[in-house]
Amino acid sequence: MLESIDFEQIINTYLIPWGFNIGFALIIFVIGLIVVSIINGIVRNVLSKAKMDQILVNFISAIVRWLLLLFVVIAALSKLGLNTNSLIALIGAAGLAIGLSLKDSMANFAAGVMLLVFRPFKTGDFVEVASTSGSVKEINIFSTTLLTPDNKQVIIPNGNIYSDVITNYSATGTRRVDMVFGIAYEDDIAKAKGIIEGILKADNRILKSPEYVVAVGELADSSVNFYVRPWVATSNYWPVYFDLMETIKLEFDKNGISIPYPQIDVHTDMPDQNTENSGESIN
Repeated sequence: MLESIDFEQIINTYLIPWGFNIGFALIIFVIGLIVVSIINGIVRNVLSKAKMDQILVNFISAIVRWLLLLFVVIAALSKLGLNTNSLIALIGAAGLAIGLSLKDSMANFAAGVMLLVFRPFKTGDFVEVASTSGSVKEINIFSTTLLTPDNKQVIIPNGNIYSDVITNYSATGTRRVDMVFGIAYEDDIAKAKGIIEGILKADNRILKSPEYVVAVGELADSSVNFYVRPWVATSNYWPVYFDLMETIKLEFDKNGISIPYPQIDVHTDMPDQNTENSGESIN
């Protein structure tokens, strides 16, 4: 039976052509890997020199790498004589289906790219986004992680962040502390103002420029309200705020300046007794 098999024909018809095809496919694959590595390195260098965020650099370079690898694999398979048209159509259909099913994730991805490119905030900044305040712990492609002042970790989809107002409290090096102190109408306004200004001048954390403001801002129902507006370094905002609240209250107490609470005076008119009696007699 072996004598009836034409080994020479098998070798010439199948083994040699297939061997060449496999060899060429391997060569294409190996060279493709080298080219992909070179192109990927160029992309990373270009993005890094453009001062893009490292997370975005890694993500884009990974996408470029996998797309190029896909082309290399298709080219190698086509050299083996496989019909790659159906494979390309299948990949396209799968990509479309995945894109439709993940449209919300793609929106978060697009917003993440915008956040990483335009940088409205960075890691460590204290921000208010999507009705949540906290320090930025991590910025990813699809979501951003905040650490709230009470140490809760909040993960917010980037789409929610970019579609809403972004307030960055750490964007500049200084902040204004807005405070209101009310005194009674009977108290000495000039004396109260002098006490507040003396406290502000004695605090080295309060900046000389811009200059602070202490002014009567409102004649309220129960008090005369002082608007106190000192400027401080951003990192000193809350320490200065809390210290001024306590110090001004204590100094007001020492100097007889009262901080009134809201009150309402009610006046009642009593009916005349004779009128009541006369009314009863008429009835």
